[in-house]
Amino acid sequence: MIRADLSDEQLMRLIATRDGTALEYLYERYSASVMGLAMKMLGNRAEADEVVQETFWRVWSKTDSYRADRGTLLSWIFGIAHNLCIDMIRQQKVKLLNIQETQIVNFANHGMNEAASIRDAVEREQVQSAMDDLPSEQREVIEMAFFKGLTRQEIAKATGVPLGTVHTRARLGLQKLRTALQARGFEQD
Repeated sequence: MIRADLSDEQLMRLIATRDGTALEYLYERYSASVMGLAMKMLGNRAEADEVVQETFWRVWSKTDSYRADRGTLLSWIFGIAHNLCIDMIRQQKVKLLNIQETQIVNFANHGMNEAASIRDAVEREQVQSAMDDLPSEQREVIEMAFFKGLTRQEIAKATGVPLGTVHTRARLGLQKLRTALQARGFEQD
């Protein structure tokens, strides 16, 4: 019989021996925290549930990749969950792009709104041109946040730049982007 007061490392050793009860204890200990992270990142209960389940499945199937000397078990579990959330965000973006492309093709094929298609293309070009005019440091922060789904803390870690500097670059970059788009006559809805 496994005791619930075992340490994380003791539970991981038991999980490595395929002890399902140890995984249940670990799940009870950390599933709410993983759910909180997933809900914060995804904002969708069904998707967050999926991330929680997949996270603990990976804990079960990849016990050999956990190294206590590299950090706490909770940070390892959060790392798994975070990566799964980012993957899900990227999949959503791809689905959204595919839906938008399908809609554009349908409009074009049916000739329903050629003016809107032209306007959309012009707007995309204006946004890209305004992005190209930003200083590279500001453009990098905006691209990492909006296209890679990274938080400002993650951007700071990835770039080795202090968090305050990342905040400043994002704020200045977005202000310059707004001003540049307004100067180009970009209409914001």
